[in-house]
Amino acid sequence: MPLPLSLTVRTERWPIAGSFAISRGAKTEAQVVVAELSDGLHRGRGECVPYARYDETVGGVADAIGALGKDLASGRFDRIALQQAMPPGAARNALDCAFWDLEAKQSGRRASALAGLPEPRALVTALTISLGTPQAMAQAARAASSRKLLKVKLGRDGDAERIAAVRAAAPQAEMIVDANEGWTEENLAANLAACAAAGVTLVEQPLAAGDDGALERIVRPIAVCADESAHARDSIAALVGRYDAVNIKLDKTGGLTEALAMAEDAKRHGLRIMAGCMVGTSLGMAPAILLAQQAQVVDLDGPLLLAKDRPDGLRYDGSLVHPPEPALWG
Repeated sequence: MPLPLSLTVRTERWPIAGSFAISRGAKTEAQVVVAELSDGLHRGRGECVPYARYDETVGGVADAIGALGKDLASGRFDRIALQQAMPPGAARNALDCAFWDLEAKQSGRRASALAGLPEPRALVTALTISLGTPQAMAQAARAASSRKLLKVKLGRDGDAERIAAVRAAAPQAEMIVDANEGWTEENLAANLAACAAAGVTLVEQPLAAGDDGALERIVRPIAVCADESAHARDSIAALVGRYDAVNIKLDKTGGLTEALAMAEDAKRHGLRIMAGCMVGTSLGMAPAILLAQQAQVVDLDGPLLLAKDRPDGLRYDGSLVHPPEPALWG
């Protein structure tokens, strides 16, 4: 039964180590919103990253979460009611994950058990190489060349030179590419061919969402994964025939609840699953570890891109990311 809950919302800024650049621009800090739910004895937390690509702002997301304070205090509102009360997006993600964490603390059970999932295991995660000059990207790749999986940001003129330089700098690593909607129908085939020549195993979102019909009309030399073209379950059916995989991010789906359901729908439609993230702290990554257990590609490196992480953060051991401890989440 739902209980009266108090809600605390706060915004935080976490400096990025250097700069994080994609085709749409660069940033030097991660701005996150944290929601905390308390029943007076237990506390549950969730973190989200508002994303301007989806017309979200830090202030707007914090206000949307705060607006549910009275409903939560009424004792007639729970995680299931949340799915209808808010649309998919960052705000619902923070609250949904806070509910999962609170339920785990209240029951003394791990969130994975509450979800009916096996105990999570450590997974290989990608490490992101930010978009830059071929020389700068090669330098970053060389420093990370011992990692098993690298995610290379592309999406501008000269991408063939970039991916060739990165491959030369890290000859043994598996590589995936994220173009962040930066390619066009005119350069799609050439860029995919360059990636295939470099041994790339998957390309994320090469074309703009809503303008990706060309993916149906070409022979794709490597797997193509939807990111910006996919949000929640209702976007899955439209991906079939254009994409081979879907990147499921909790900030898009609106939390772990929808993400797990979306993964099941994706599998029913024959799509591979990628578990992705925005740039945030370990609190934002922790719930996605449960989703990632059934993913073929894992990209949960957000904390590795920060100058520092929050206390009790996830343990990263080389290419492996380990499940969260209860002190962090779940």
